[in-house]
Amino acid sequence: MADLSVEVDRAEGSANVRLDGDLDKLTAPRLRKVLSELIAAGHVSIVIDTTALAFCDSSGLWVLVEHQREVGVRGGSLGLTGVHGVLRRVLDVTGLKAAFDSVQLSAAS
Repeated sequence: MADLSVEVDRAEGSANVRLDGDLDKLTAPRLRKVLSELIAAGHVSIVIDTTALAFCDSSGLWVLVEHQREVGVRGGSLGLTGVHGVLRRVLDVTGLKAAFDSVQLSAAS
């Protein structure tokens, strides 16, 4: 199982988050902490780049959905870019793609 790298670029009220590795039961708490801290600091326009994400299980998906709801309550948005592989399939099969403000598929998909 791979680790998860979370890189963040902050701007006024917004943030870009890049994920690299596996987003699963073991690593989801790290992303949850980062997103919670961003939202608490007023960064409610968030784009998560999943281009380098190798795997995402239900724990990781739940973190994404829960924070989409949180930024929505605050009048913000959470979008996903570079969506491919397991994450793309899960979003398609569950219909959760519609839960996000934007979902951009990877060009390699």
